[in-house]
Amino acid sequence: MFLTISTTGNPERPATDLGFLLHKHPEKAQTFSTSHGSAHVFYPEASAERCTAVLLLEVDPVALVRRGKGKGRGGAPDAALAQYVNDRPYAASSLLSVAMSTVFKTALNGVCRALPERVQAPLPLRIEVPALPARGGAELVRKLFGPLGWASVDAVAVPLDEQFPEWGDSRYVRLVLEGELRLADALRQLYVLLPVLDDAKHYWVAPDEVDKLLRAGEGWLAGHPEQKLITSRYLSRRWGLTRQAMQRLAESDDLDVESIDNAVDETTDTEEKPVPLAEQRRTAILDALRTAGASRILDLGCGQGQLVQALLKDVGFTEIVGVDVSMRALTIASRRLKLDRMGERQAGRVTLQQGSLTYTDKRLKGYDAAVLSEVIEHLDLPRLPALEYAVFGSARPRTVLVTTPNVEYNVRWETLPAGHVRHGDHRFEWTRAEFRDWAHEVAQRHGYGVDFVPVGPDDPEVGPPTQMAVFTMAAADESRNENESKNESWHETANETEKGAKVA
Repeated sequence: MFLTISTTGNPERPATDLGFLLHKHPEKAQTFSTSHGSAHVFYPEASAERCTAVLLLEVDPVALVRRGKGKGRGGAPDAALAQYVNDRPYAASSLLSVAMSTVFKTALNGVCRALPERVQAPLPLRIEVPALPARGGAELVRKLFGPLGWASVDAVAVPLDEQFPEWGDSRYVRLVLEGELRLADALRQLYVLLPVLDDAKHYWVAPDEVDKLLRAGEGWLAGHPEQKLITSRYLSRRWGLTRQAMQRLAESDDLDVESIDNAVDETTDTEEKPVPLAEQRRTAILDALRTAGASRILDLGCGQGQLVQALLKDVGFTEIVGVDVSMRALTIASRRLKLDRMGERQAGRVTLQQGSLTYTDKRLKGYDAAVLSEVIEHLDLPRLPALEYAVFGSARPRTVLVTTPNVEYNVRWETLPAGHVRHGDHRFEWTRAEFRDWAHEVAQRHGYGVDFVPVGPDDPEVGPPTQMAVFTMAAADESRNENESKNESWHETANETEKGAKVA
């Protein structure tokens, strides 16, 4: 797949200035690696009167399938029919948009130190995309590009087979745009509208796509008559993200935000529903982790991944490891997180691994914080010391958060019979005094301080439904912990060196 960008000039303002604006020298052919193939930039013509730059993207179908890992990544709609034979190497799609953002990043941002005055000036441009998939046909192409300042939007449907015109047209068009625009504006329009017309993306659409859309659409998207269609398709019809983007566009354009939100009927009851205890618990944990300044987090006993999912939404948590003894729970967590469709950067932040919390594990050392959320009550009391040593004595994160039910609060649950625990698998549930005694003893044995935080409504008689202990390693122990980690790293390096010398 490829696109061409052409401009004209004269000896005073040569067309070869396009090379400066794109930051690609007209006398060189350059190649750039992408996650799905190679992108090439070259100039078939470069003179003072006329200059043309070509971006050619060679897609590796095998790499596309391997990186895609199934539906939703690497997958245009046609890819479901044949993974290795589809239109992705030939038709302009989100693959080309991503290549543009990589190869022409500075030009997209409208930056050129060599010719700053040319960046802000409109250029006579001619942009051609020979094969553009358009779900909506040539008419939709004209509706999208027509209001953006182009003097000519030539969108011609490509026939299925020229030898058999009775077969009709394909869903592809040949697009030629002509007019005077800033180069950065033209590139941003293409960056957004290519995947919109294709109506498919080769990667999972995460919340950060809203920011990408608004950056690229600055100055033209807010007032576009097809704003809703563009926003919805660009965000893969994820309504929550689409609504968020529409609201931010409305705010930037001084529109009435409520005019775009017809999801709530004014006649319905808008009284706020109580926040579930599980959500309050996750909020308390996230607040405690942020206060501790933790960025590398262990979720010990992660279950089905609800907390991991919440942690991923905050980019301040750079590494998240979920550990659980149950492979079934980890499988459900993987599905919940959509790991097979997650973007590469996001996927690099999270790891799910099987492990028992009653055994020491070298993989768990060196993290900023560990969370044991509703975990300890699932262990038999005689096994609790083993978990205590594995976490506080061996892994030794700087901060440990432990939440557990407050059995005193159970009388407030109308549906819970007297004398029953909250879950059939709970081996015990502690009073506030019992939990505090255990936490103080653990902290004293392993060099931690401990504070207690109520989670949920703090009843004056029976306390909160969930109690949380925040363990913080003492300064002297933290220094000792760092030295021990350095020594272990040194010994491991020395052992590897010794092994290598013996092999040699």
